[in-house]
Amino acid sequence: MKRIFTQVYEMRAFLTLWFTQSLSGLGSAMTSYALVLWSYGEKGSALVTALLMVCSYAPYVLFSIFAGALSDRWDKKRTMLACDAFAALVSIATIALYMSGALRIWHLYVLNALNGFMNTLQQPASEVATTLLLPKKYYQKVGALKYFSNALQSILTPVIATMVMGLWGIGAVFAFDMCTFFAAFCSLLFLIRLPKADKKAVNTGGFLSSVREGLRYLQTNRGILYLILFFACINLVASMYEAALPAVILSRADDRALGAVNAAVGIAMLAGSIIASFLPAPKSRVRAVMNTLLFSMSFENFLLAFGRSLPVWCIGAFLGWILIPLMNANLSALMRLSIPEDIQGRVYAARNSLQFFTIPVGYFLGGFFVDKVFEPLMAAADANGIFVELFGAGKGSGGAMFYACLAVTGIFVCLIFRKNKAIWELDDLTK
Repeated sequence: MKRIFTQVYEMRAFLTLWFTQSLSGLGSAMTSYALVLWSYGEKGSALVTALLMVCSYAPYVLFSIFAGALSDRWDKKRTMLACDAFAALVSIATIALYMSGALRIWHLYVLNALNGFMNTLQQPASEVATTLLLPKKYYQKVGALKYFSNALQSILTPVIATMVMGLWGIGAVFAFDMCTFFAAFCSLLFLIRLPKADKKAVNTGGFLSSVREGLRYLQTNRGILYLILFFACINLVASMYEAALPAVILSRADDRALGAVNAAVGIAMLAGSIIASFLPAPKSRVRAVMNTLLFSMSFENFLLAFGRSLPVWCIGAFLGWILIPLMNANLSALMRLSIPEDIQGRVYAARNSLQFFTIPVGYFLGGFFVDKVFEPLMAAADANGIFVELFGAGKGSGGAMFYACLAVTGIFVCLIFRKNKAIWELDDLTK
């Protein structure tokens, strides 16, 4: 108990920031969940709902490389506060449009793009703030705690959002979002004091020179570069999965089934984050990353592809996500231990552009392939043929077939990058 209290005391500033930001994230996730249900109810299209995420991530990818240079120069706390305030204004605009009956799908595309642009500035500032607040010995716990909050969001979002919408309507979901934002904003403003970052390399050269420095670091540190490219491929597969999930579940069941699958993901991440918090650092962080991802890719998509019932879908979701917190904890430690603090903002920003550009691409391709390729293919399939036998008939069978293809693709990506020697050399650099 004494050791636990000591750890809590040493991490108190980070824990305050983490808890309040996680609470605000729950409110934002509830709003996003409600709007996904609303948009799918309006159009009934996987592509329409997938484009919501495309609009969120496109600015993030396009401007991240410049945002890192700005983040290293600007005050981290002020940057985070300004971005949070702008996100609140976007939420208020969404609420106003909905309550007036004027909300349209294209409004959400524009508002999501604005939110994505501000998140571009906030994310590298938040990463550096975490580094400044924590002793190095707690870096693995940070990755686990972040997935712990993501897990709670996945569990609580569909449950609370559905309950609140059923009792008081979608307006109450918006109100909850604003209350959690206010709590997080005030906590950051009044309770968090960030140590000053080392400025020795921040202000040397001009703005474009700072941008190039992040890219030069990746050019000379090939292990980090190849690790980023590996996750770019993984993100492509994962985002196509995310894009197809609402259409597949809602076409075969209802919003309660979608909530149950999301809850299964949350329970898996919750359990995994608790495990990752207590496990010691592995002898090889790279092996931990590779093995956990290969395990995840080998189960979830196959069970969603061939399963015909909610229990099977939930088991697939659980197996697919149970080890992801352990993967992320070791990935986070690899990055923080490898990259010098004074250029982390620039390098993380360059990473964001390279690693996350596949996410909007994946969301678009996921919605496109389900609506335009796999669903028509299954609709035209022989009723007595092998495809119908494997994936079923009717709407949703095309999405199931798509998941089988994603499973094979994910396993192939893991096996290819597992052979990269530069990635394995990171173990020696971070010891």
